[in-house]
Amino acid sequence: MIAFRDRTTRGQSRTGWLDSRHTFSFAHYQDPAHMGFRSLRVINEDRVIPGAGFPRHGHSDIEIISYVLEGALEKDSLGNGTVIRRGDVQRMSAGTGILHSEFNPSKTEPVHFLQIWVIPDQVGLPPSYEQKAFPIEERRGQLRLAAAPAGRDGAVTVHQDARLFVANLEADERVVHKIERGRGVWLQLARGIVTVNGTEMREGDGAAVEDEPAIAIEADTDAEFLLFDLG
Repeated sequence: MIAFRDRTTRGQSRTGWLDSRHTFSFAHYQDPAHMGFRSLRVINEDRVIPGAGFPRHGHSDIEIISYVLEGALEKDSLGNGTVIRRGDVQRMSAGTGILHSEFNPSKTEPVHFLQIWVIPDQVGLPPSYEQKAFPIEERRGQLRLAAAPAGRDGAVTVHQDARLFVANLEADERVVHKIERGRGVWLQLARGIVTVNGTEMREGDGAAVEDEPAIAIEADTDAEFLLFDLG
C-alpha cells in the first residue's frame, strides 16, 4: 500500500523571513491525520531570507536531521558553530536538552533546507551532534546511506531503527529499494518529477509505503529525494 501526501495539502507557516511547509503536524499546524510516520515525526521544508534565522531555542529527546538543498545554514549548538551546505547532513541528538540557533549567513542568497525530526529509541541521551558531506558523486544515480544506527557505511549516527538514503537521478534513471517484511518507507521528493510504482510525484510530495516488497523510483526530470527506511 502506498499513501501519497500531496505537497499542496501540507501545513504552512509564513513570516517576513521564513516560508515553511509542514508534511506532518508542527507548531500551530495540527492535523490528526498527519502526525508522523512510524518514528519519523517532522519534515519541514524551510526557506529563510538572507541574514535571518531561528534565534537560540531548546529541544529535548529528539533526533534532528538537517539537509540543505540550496544556500548555506549556520548552526550553533553545544558551543560549536558549523555551516551546512548543499549535500551535507547534520544530526543533532537533543537528548537531555540542548540549545541551538539556525541562521542564513548569506547577505544575498536565501537558504532552502529540510528539517527532519526522528523520535529516538531511548530518552535521556547525552546531547551530541555530527555532520558529514555526501558529494554528488556518491548519490548520483543511486541511493546513498546518509543516516543509520551506529553510523553504518559512513553515515551519520541516528539513535533509532531508521535509515535515511539520499539520491540524485537524471531523467530516465531508475532505482529500486527492497523493503524488508515489517518495515515501512517514507519517500520525500525534494526536487523534480518522478514516478513511484507507476504514480507521479512532484517536488514537495511525500509517500508512505507499507506492505510492499519494493519501491521503484524513476525520474521524469532531474530529481533529488530522501528515502527513510523505518522499523
